[in-house]
Amino acid sequence: MKAVVYKAPFQVAVEEVPEPRIQAPNDAIIKVTSANICGSDLHMYEGRTSVEQGKILGHENMGVVVETGPGITRFRPGDRVSVPFNVSCGTCRNCVSGWTSFCLRANPTEGVDGGAYGYAQMGPYDGGQAEYLRVPYADFNLLLLPPGEEFEQDFAMLSDIFPTGYHGAELAGVSPGDTVAVFGAGPVGLLAAHSARLRGASRVFVVDMHTDRLVLAERFETTPVDISAGDPVEHILDATGGLGVDCGIEAVGYQAHDPDGNEHPEMVMDWLVGCVRSTGGIGVVGVYMPQDPGAANEGAKDGRIGFDFGKLFQKGHRMGTGQCPVKRYNEHLRDLIMAGRAQPSLLVSHELPLDQAPEAYEKFDQRTGRYTKVILHPAA
Repeated sequence: MKAVVYKAPFQVAVEEVPEPRIQAPNDAIIKVTSANICGSDLHMYEGRTSVEQGKILGHENMGVVVETGPGITRFRPGDRVSVPFNVSCGTCRNCVSGWTSFCLRANPTEGVDGGAYGYAQMGPYDGGQAEYLRVPYADFNLLLLPPGEEFEQDFAMLSDIFPTGYHGAELAGVSPGDTVAVFGAGPVGLLAAHSARLRGASRVFVVDMHTDRLVLAERFETTPVDISAGDPVEHILDATGGLGVDCGIEAVGYQAHDPDGNEHPEMVMDWLVGCVRSTGGIGVVGVYMPQDPGAANEGAKDGRIGFDFGKLFQKGHRMGTGQCPVKRYNEHLRDLIMAGRAQPSLLVSHELPLDQAPEAYEKFDQRTGRYTKVILHPAA
């Protein structure tokens, strides 16, 4: 089959690789209909992770079941499904308590809880930017979708970025009537803003510096804030009568940089501490790494981000972090899509065949050609 594989920094290729096969009774094989390129894939693409050469990429996947192991009872060939990016066993302590992003069995990497498809240090699982994908623990992990092709773009967001954006709003404690600041107008940030509105936020600010992304923020009924035009903290404080917002969401991560392109890994956290009112909540869903040899300073190379923790303590902020347990949210978000309440596909910029993945990675990474969210269709 054809698949997107990592070759070297800034280099991926579409190559012929062996098709996946059933390896355990609770496996399923799906024919991939849609696989997204995620902003976190760019960390690997840019050489900022320890991903191995030849890794099949892709953790945002959906498709149709074509084969099941003898232990599968809930799904059968022909079922249309969404595949959470978390690979989770369903029976360990963390999975049973709903924290499937920290499964204790799925990842053999020492010191790392939680598995994922096609990602560095997240276990031996091939990704789904390919024609077919093996899904372990399929009865537990798969989400059933209605048959056909309706809502394909929207459902494609259920494997990661829509639940992750919602998780950011959950971690921040967004409640009806709250004011919210979302830092980062990439796909996760935009869907965090969308989620805040779904949860009843009265006003949502979306902070970024890329014009095309700020224009997208307006589609989700939010207020764009351009950091290249001035201090975003001052802007938000002025707009809230000096009080600050009730909740803040970090959707940028460890490669945060200013309008001149200089990296400041602590920058967004400092801004959040500055603009969230005392006793407010902060949700961090942007990716931070325990080690980043390419970081801008020595502390960040060891995962030590020197943000204004003293002020955070003084203001009594609550903060939640970590990868999203997709199964906690995806069924409800699926139903909101089907009811017409949620439309995460508003941010999709390109739908391409798998063969165009290398070009799409390059343009998405360089933010050229208005590449905001790319869906690959392996069957096209």
